[in-house]
Amino acid sequence: MKPHHNRLLNGVMVFAGDFDERDLETARRTYPGRRPVLNADGGLEVHPAGPGALTPLVNRAVGVPEPEDGA
Repeated sequence: MKPHHNRLLNGVMVFAGDFDERDLETARRTYPGRRPVLNADGGLEVHPAGPGALTPLVNRAVGVPEPEDGA
């Protein structure tokens, strides 16, 4: 992973750049117990562990709709 920059937003590590599924798997191994997710703009977010569905912070900011249950 080679981020352009990173920051902490509401307790979530946010890495800006152009990431893919390989980077997502690397983040899973690098941050065990946390929940990494690719967001709508190609960035990578590493959320604290927790139950329930996960909506990337960037997706919320740009108005990407929440996934339907079972999607």
